[in-house]
Amino acid sequence: MDKNSVIGFVLIALIMVGFFGYQSRQVKKQQEYQAQLDSIAAAEAYAQYQLDSAWRAEHPVEAAAADSVAAAPVAPVAPVYSDSLLNLAARAEEQFITLANEKLEVVFTTRGAQPYSVRVKDYQTYTKEPLYLLQAGKTELGYVVYAPSAIDTRKFTFQYIPEASSDSTVVMRLPLQTGGYIEQTYSLVGNSYSVNETLSLVDMTFQRSSGSVDIHFDATIQRMEKGQKNESQYSRLNYYFPEDKKPGNIGNGRKGEKRFSNNIEWFAFQQQFFSAIMRAPNNFTFGEFAIDFLPKDNAEHDLMNCHASMRTGITMARGQQRIDVPFEFYFGPNSYKGLKAYGHSYEKVIPLGGKIIGVFTKYVIIPLFDWLSRFISNYGIIILLMTIFIKIVVFPFAYKSLSSSAKMQALKPFMEKINAKYPKPEDAMKKQQETMELYRKAGVNMMGGCLPMLLQMPILWAMFRFFPASIELRQQPFLWAEDLSAYDDVIHWGTSILGMDHISLFALLMALSMFFYSKIMQSQTTAGNDPNAKMMQAMSLYMMPIMMFFICNNLSSGLSYYYLLSNLITMLETWIIRKWVVDPEEVVAKVKAAENKPAPKSKWQQRLEEAQKMQREMEKQKKGRR
Repeated sequence: MDKNSVIGFVLIALIMVGFFGYQSRQVKKQQEYQAQLDSIAAAEAYAQYQLDSAWRAEHPVEAAAADSVAAAPVAPVAPVYSDSLLNLAARAEEQFITLANEKLEVVFTTRGAQPYSVRVKDYQTYTKEPLYLLQAGKTELGYVVYAPSAIDTRKFTFQYIPEASSDSTVVMRLPLQTGGYIEQTYSLVGNSYSVNETLSLVDMTFQRSSGSVDIHFDATIQRMEKGQKNESQYSRLNYYFPEDKKPGNIGNGRKGEKRFSNNIEWFAFQQQFFSAIMRAPNNFTFGEFAIDFLPKDNAEHDLMNCHASMRTGITMARGQQRIDVPFEFYFGPNSYKGLKAYGHSYEKVIPLGGKIIGVFTKYVIIPLFDWLSRFISNYGIIILLMTIFIKIVVFPFAYKSLSSSAKMQALKPFMEKINAKYPKPEDAMKKQQETMELYRKAGVNMMGGCLPMLLQMPILWAMFRFFPASIELRQQPFLWAEDLSAYDDVIHWGTSILGMDHISLFALLMALSMFFYSKIMQSQTTAGNDPNAKMMQAMSLYMMPIMMFFICNNLSSGLSYYYLLSNLITMLETWIIRKWVVDPEEVVAKVKAAENKPAPKSKWQQRLEEAQKMQREMEKQKKGRR
């Protein structure tokens, strides 16, 4: 270490010693000063105590009265505003006004000039209670207007204006000392789930020609369906950007938050089958969303808390005395046809799948379902007819697969000979080549089963999306199921075991049908000595039915019923083709007749032989290196 470094460290040490010494002296002085203050305060307190004791001894009645007043709870002091009319509005009592039509009953409160509760008529909860989409005391809709200071409408009681109101319209007004006022007008559209709102700012004083209005919408949505898990999975908060293909969302049973600084046309608090949608025709310019799902056993029987903080811009032209800011609400069921009729893409809140699945659902499943509903009231019969119709449509494609399957059953003795001939894993290519030659002689098209499977997968997935989201099935009974949109719990117990507290009979029957169908299909083939093939057979026979049972046990019983019907019809088609269409003796005779004939090699066989030849050469090279 050089001389300069030593000097630097010494100077730093001297500075630190001096600093700590100075600090300790300051702290000591401060403690002494605080002790003096404390002793003075104690002396003053003792003197005051002596005076109070003497006064209480001379005036015992007054002392008792003072003690009772001090013990009484103190009412919170309302905030004081510079505007005297706002002070009056902050303390005024609220009134309730009810508007109703054929579909909705909306109660408004003058406190904040907002909806207090919304009841959707003609619908009930699973427990047969009135269905309130917005609950009394659990909903808050407020506007913050900057004119020029912030006025939060939720803090004030508006004046109800009966002369401007009617059976379908309610007008509420918040006057200001300057002569201007904020007015809220709500109109309930006849025979509709729509409520139109106009926020009017009249003779207001703004700081600049353009500004904004902040909107805060909070709602606690109650549970309405049988299964809380299934209801949560299909409940969420949606937000839609203008001209977008589909809305974004958060939720689906999980807590979530989102924030955007671009235009948003509408947002929706969506329960599985019902939605509260708020739309700004001039778009929101900002959006902050949050959703949180409540525990299953909460005492209030609520499902989720939804929150939206929005902003919309306003412009005040020179000389303009009134600004009207329009909003639109939808409080009603998630019916695809009903939501689509509004023309604002509301129907996109219904989860119908992606591009391919969604197109099939919109243009095949829903029209067929609606058409059958016009003639048949039993939805179990409608699902049966839909399943038969879909099976008829895909049967020409499925026929090749089913006929090839029947032929493979007749070829089982030949397959056993091939497996015995090539027991070693290294002979897999030879076994595969000879198997394909056998299939060629019998006229079995292995690729024929791929197209039906590819065609049926979108159909199965479309049904998986359609049934749990179809409000038409809600509370519709069939056989032992009391609600086709929920699970049918024929056995129910209190505690959860492996994530289950019940057994759905339709789900159980569906799983059994999958097991027996796999059993039938595996009876036509043999896995030989291939461990991978044996494992795949075990997976298909046991694991797939068990997995599907656990998946469908909490889902719509209508969905399990459809899968059950689909499996049964496929089994029936297989039996008919094996019984009357494909003759096993004819298949065997065809194979024997082709044994002595030279067969032209297909391109696939040629490629297979080339691969086999390359494999033999690689094996020779490996042996040569040893």
